[in-house]
Amino acid sequence: MNDTPATEAALSAQVSPAAAAAVNGSDERRDYRPGYEVVAERILEFIAESRLAAGDRLPTENDLAQRLNTSRAVVREAVKILSALGRVRAHKGRGLFVADDEGMLITSRWGGFFRPVDLDHVLMLFEFRRVQEMAASSLAATRATPAELRTIEVAVQQCRHGFVHGQVDEFNQADDDFHEAVAAASHNAFLVSAVRDARRLQRQSSAIGIHDRFGDGTESAVVEHEVIYRAIRDGRPEEAAEATAAHLDRTLEDYRREIQRRLFG
Repeated sequence: MNDTPATEAALSAQVSPAAAAAVNGSDERRDYRPGYEVVAERILEFIAESRLAAGDRLPTENDLAQRLNTSRAVVREAVKILSALGRVRAHKGRGLFVADDEGMLITSRWGGFFRPVDLDHVLMLFEFRRVQEMAASSLAATRATPAELRTIEVAVQQCRHGFVHGQVDEFNQADDDFHEAVAAASHNAFLVSAVRDARRLQRQSSAIGIHDRFGDGTESAVVEHEVIYRAIRDGRPEEAAEATAAHLDRTLEDYRREIQRRLFG
């Protein structure tokens, strides 16, 4: 287990002038990168690049604030985000630690390197999802039971209901339900686990870099879910895979545009 003194120098060395400026709010991109988002990303980078394991100690909030040239209040907000994501844990009287719950274990499983607002990492994650989910939908088209088809159909309907009525939380939950139901209908436990884990990583991008709101492509997603469902229901594996690929490619473009807008305006 690594101790704090052994990791503080590495953290300090990793903070670029641009990142420090963004944290302080002096960078012209501040409208797109709130300080707590920048700090949250830097802490994740520190965990990954220092190869910290579950249970390893992080610098204190005061130390983080000094080394990132920001306020303790901003660090505290970043820690709250990372705690909600299951990446760090604050133990009263003991300090900050790399979390040992499911969120951190998932990241460790994929190498411990994922950076939620790094466009290259988001691209790699979507490439990974594309391979998984094309296979899952193709298998689902030949293996889905009537009950599994109904579960997928209900998720499609709830996505549409959430979008039509402006209920972001309902849409997001139904979106998760849809993709996980398709994976379940593949009858392949490895695909089910991989799809679930990849989507949890994607939610970290949403939590840190992209606000919870409907994007320009949400209506398209509703339609695309329907197309995927119908191909699976009608037993057309190639069409199901193609529709899934089109859905994920379009979703990736939405992420790309949103991240670039937030970074460059």
